[in-house]
This record gives sequence, structure tokens and C-alpha cells, in this order.
Amino acid sequence: MSEQETTGHEWDGIRELNTPLPRWWLWTFYLTILWGIGYCIAYPAIPLVTGNTAGLLGYSSRAELEQTMAMVADERREIIERIASSDLATIRGDEELAQFAIAGGAAAFRVHCSQCHGSGAVGSVGYPNLNDDDWIWGGSLEEIHQTISAGVRDEANDDSRFSEMPAFGADGILEAADIRDVTAHLLALGGREPVTGDANFGSEIYAEQCEVCHGEGGEGMRDLGAPALADAIWLYGSDPDSIMAQVRQPSHGVMPAWGARLGDTVVKQLTLYVHSLGGGE
Repeated sequence: MSEQETTGHEWDGIRELNTPLPRWWLWTFYLTILWGIGYCIAYPAIPLVTGNTAGLLGYSSRAELEQTMAMVADERREIIERIASSDLATIRGDEELAQFAIAGGAAAFRVHCSQCHGSGAVGSVGYPNLNDDDWIWGGSLEEIHQTISAGVRDEANDDSRFSEMPAFGADGILEAADIRDVTAHLLALGGREPVTGDANFGSEIYAEQCEVCHGEGGEGMRDLGAPALADAIWLYGSDPDSIMAQVRQPSHGVMPAWGARLGDTVVKQLTLYVHSLGGGE
């Protein structure tokens, strides 16, 4: 039987030994208490009704962050000013400026654009994919800049891109059978076998109602914001039901005018980033 002192507690014949803590552990524990008291005195720590104790050293993590951000801004000021004063072609032709602009544009895209176009800019139904070479309003640096800056169908901006397709079914311009025929023609334009309607009749209706905006061969017209219809890229779905729904009562997407919100320098960086994704012209 152990001769060591016990606490007097016993359960089913098992006694609890009164083993003292090691001296080194106790002194370490006491030191941590002293360290905590000293920390509370030196740094902001104790919450009060309307704030907290400031600490004898006057340290502030917010002030430190502000100083760091100010230092970063000072370091970037020169290159930001160069971007602000340069046109898009000059920025793209300068390796240093281009790398900085694309990196800044990528950061701005994640904050302001990824919610609609996706983190990889691949888009979704109703939101264009920015990686391909199918551009409703054009994919040159200047055209992308104009689209981002002025927005699309932003009624608050007089320079916004604007186009509107008639609701051929809802407005009674075409009958249901006509819409099926036009859909058959559109499928044929893209090299697909029509599953509904008569493509021959649809081609006649297309020539009367659609060709003026989308072109004879469905190549689209960027000046009017009319998308190409002869490829496999469809903003609102490529199946027959989706196409008929768009002809019957089209959806019209809206994008804010980012120029007034972000400033031209950030819009330039966004332009360079979007153009660099692979589909820029």
C-alpha cells in the first residue's frame, strides 16, 4: 500500500493520492499570471462601458493597420498614377504596368464581379462567360472598357449599353407555331437537327423579323448588342424550350455602370484582366 498522503476520497477501494504539482509547473503558472497582468497594463485589454483600457504603451492594432495600408499606398502611388495617365494599349504594352493592372483587376473582379460572372469568370445562365471569344458588345480593350464603365441597361447612366429584343410572343407579333418554326431555323443555323417546327418556314420569319439585328447568317451585330445565333453559345439556354421562351418573352440582363462606382483607374485594371482571360480580341 502506498505511504503517500491521500485526499481522503475513495471510490470502490481506489484512493485519490494527494500528489503535489511539480515546482517548475507551479512557477511557470505564476509567471503566466504575472505576464497576463503586465499585458493588461501595457496593452488595450480590459473592456469598459464605451470602450476599453488604452494600455500604457498606447498600442492600437487599427492604427498599425492604417499605417501599413498607408505605406502600401505610398509604394503603389507611382504605378497607379502611371496607369491613370496611360491609355489601355500603352498599359498592355508595358510589362510592369500590365502585370500590376491585371493583378489589381483580378482582385477587383473577385470583389465586384464574381457574384454574377463566377470566380473563374465562366458565367452562368443569364451571365456571360468572359473566357470565350463570344462578345455581345465587342471584345477589344476599348469595347470591354466601355461596357464595364457604362454598364448594360443601367438606366442611371446615359452612356450605358442598351438593346431590347421585342417580346414576339407576349406582344402578339408571332403565333406559337411561328415561334416553333423560328426555333427550328435557329437550331439549324447552329448545325443542330430541329426537334420541333419547320426550319424552312422559320427561315422566312427570321428574315422578316430577326435578320435586321442578328444578321442574315445569325452572326449577330455588336453595334446593336444583338448576340450571334449560329454558334453553340447561348446566354439563356440552348435547348428548344429555352430558345422559344426567349423569343416569346426575352430576358434582358442588366450590369451596373462601374465607372462612377470604382473610378477609371480600377476600370482600366478590370479591362486588362478580363481581356487577359483568353477571349479578348
